[in-house]
Amino acid sequence: MSENAPTSPTLEPLADTVELPNPTSPPRHDRLPLPDMVVPGRILWAYAIPIALLHALALLAFVPWFFSWTGVIVMLLGIHVFGQGITLCYHRLLTHRSFQVPRWLEHFFVIIALCCMEDTPAKWVATHRYHHNHSDEQPDPHSPLVTFLWGHIGWLIIQNPGVRSISVYQKYAPDILRDPFYMKLEKNPWLPGWIYLAHAALFFLAGLAIGWWQDGTAMAGVQFGASLLVWGVIVRTVVVWHITWSVNSITHLFGYRNYETGENSRNNWLVALLTVGEGWHNNHHEDPASASVQHRWWEIDITYYEIKLLEKLGLAWNVIPPKFKRRAMRNHQGHQEHEE
Repeated sequence: MSENAPTSPTLEPLADTVELPNPTSPPRHDRLPLPDMVVPGRILWAYAIPIALLHALALLAFVPWFFSWTGVIVMLLGIHVFGQGITLCYHRLLTHRSFQVPRWLEHFFVIIALCCMEDTPAKWVATHRYHHNHSDEQPDPHSPLVTFLWGHIGWLIIQNPGVRSISVYQKYAPDILRDPFYMKLEKNPWLPGWIYLAHAALFFLAGLAIGWWQDGTAMAGVQFGASLLVWGVIVRTVVVWHITWSVNSITHLFGYRNYETGENSRNNWLVALLTVGEGWHNNHHEDPASASVQHRWWEIDITYYEIKLLEKLGLAWNVIPPKFKRRAMRNHQGHQEHEE
């Protein structure tokens, strides 16, 4: 995006020999109250029902009839492929505008993200930009300094007009709403749900066809299709949810800090592993415009590597490097101009 987040003090990347703050140091802020506009006890049923339903359906994974190793493998691959719809597309591409891709590819990534059932682009982007502007302050929609469960899931299922309103979307995601495809998703609230159901049906039908062809019976096809549906869609969706939510909750409570960023963001290696980079969250809050959150050699950022791969394929451009690299490039350019 045009970065809406406040700019933190400019710090050079820390050398590997510099002693970092204690990784187990307690949060720097006292517990926060709920955001002012939250209506305690008023359930947002449009979110609560799908969340509860998919968690309940995910329990079918414990029923042997729905198990297949192919389903498990599809689930594991899907966590990355569909999860990147959120990490690479919703977060780094749409929210922070850290790079650009052709519009057709951007829309394809958005469809992948919609298959995670994590809301429409305008709502997701507006909420995250709002979070950056008020991070770990009372207006923050999902600070875990309220409670861990609030930051992880509670904020999703309780009414908060302060962040879920047309005025907020227009203020924090006007660039998203200018795209006719994204506006159509906002004007047709059932469309994202139909996209999710359509992709679930494709998983089942593919399994049905393969199972029927391999074993020669319709029941074998139904069983194999059901295993792909349960593991490759439902379980995968729930896992991607909790992986995404852990960035809101865990990385604002547990981990180490490379930078004093004015809020409670932290780098957490476990979340970074699960989210292929997003867990280096303190690095991100220090430099939210950057396409990379890898500020040390061992802070591996697979998402950035994939963005660079897109760039090499000619499918991405204007990839924004980390702040210290941008500064070095400006200094080099200024030195060359001075010599001329």
